[in-house]
Amino acid sequence: MTDTARPTSHDVARAAGVSQATVSLVLGDKWRGRVSERTAGTVREAAREIGYRPNLSARNLRLGRTRTALLVVPALTNEYFARVYAGAARTAAEHGFGVVLYPSPEGVGPARDPFGSARAAIDGVIASSMAADALAALRGSGDGREEDAQGLPLVMLDSGPAEAGGSVTATINLDIADGIRQVARHLVGLGHRDIAHIAADIASWTFRARAESLADTLAGLPGTTLRTESAALGVDDGRRAATRLLADPDHRPTAIVCDGDILAAGACKAARRLGLRVPDDLSVAGFDDIALATAVEPELTTVRLPADEVGARGMAALLSVLDGRPVQDTDLPVQLVVRGSTAAPRRG
Repeated sequence: MTDTARPTSHDVARAAGVSQATVSLVLGDKWRGRVSERTAGTVREAAREIGYRPNLSARNLRLGRTRTALLVVPALTNEYFARVYAGAARTAAEHGFGVVLYPSPEGVGPARDPFGSARAAIDGVIASSMAADALAALRGSGDGREEDAQGLPLVMLDSGPAEAGGSVTATINLDIADGIRQVARHLVGLGHRDIAHIAADIASWTFRARAESLADTLAGLPGTTLRTESAALGVDDGRRAATRLLADPDHRPTAIVCDGDILAAGACKAARRLGLRVPDDLSVAGFDDIALATAVEPELTTVRLPADEVGARGMAALLSVLDGRPVQDTDLPVQLVVRGSTAAPRRG
C-alpha cells in the first residue's frame, strides 16, 4: 500500500490479525453473537489507525439502504432539540449513518418536505411529538403521496399513545410527569400553597402531561390553589402571562411553575417590572435546564432533561430495528435542580 492508496478492508484485516469476513461483520455492525466484543474493538481500532473509510455507495447498493435517518423536530433555535440532534448524530456517526434534519421553521407546525420520495431517501424516522404536524406532512397527508413514508421504521420521542399511533416502532420518553411532581413537592415543601402554572400553548403530549401531573399532585393538598395561564414559548409571552397572574396584589400566587425555562425568564421579568423580588416575593421554577437557566439572576430552579441521551437512545433504537433486533420502549429519568429562584414564601 502506497502513501496515497486508500486503505481497504483487506488492510484492516491484516492490521487487526483477523479475516476479511470478520472485518465485514464488524464494520457492517453485524458482529453481535458472531464475533467477540474484544475482537470487534480491535477491528474498529485498526480501521481508525490506518484511516480506513468504507465504500458506502457500494455497501448501500448491496443492502438497499441509504444509511440515512430523518430527525423530525421543531426549529433548532430551541436548545433542547439542538442537543437531541447532537446525541442522535453522534450515535449515527459511530455506525456509519448520517442524520438529516426536518425542522419546522416556526418551531411548531408543518415544514416543507425535503424529499421527493421519503422511502427512496431515508431508512427510518425519529420524530418529536412536538413536530407531529411536520411528521404528518412528511407522510403525505392530503397531498397524494400517502405511501412515501409508510412502512419506514418510526421512533417517537417524548410521545404519548395518541401521538405514537399504531405505526410506531418504539418510543423514547422522558418521565415528564415525575419532573413536575418534583417541582410541585419542592414548592409545597417550602410552604407554598397559592401556586400558578404558565402552560405552553402547544397541543403536544409533553405539555398535557405537565399540566395533568401538576394538577394531580396539588389536588390532594388542603388549602392549595392552582391557577393557569397559557402562553406561547417565548420570553415576552411568559412575561405577559405572569403579569396577568400577578396583576391583583390581593390575589397573587407565591410561586409560579413554568413549562420551560424561557417562560420562567419571562415570569422573572414580569416580577421585576412589578417591583417584586425573586425569590423573596415570588418563587419561579422552570423546566428543561437550558443555558438560560444559569444566565438569569437569580439562577432558575428547573428540571434537567437528558436531551443528548434522548437523541442517542432514539438513534440506537432505530439502528436496532434496521438490524432486526428487538427494541423496548424507554422512559428516561429527569432531575430537579434547585437554584436561587425558589425559597419559602414571605409570611404576612
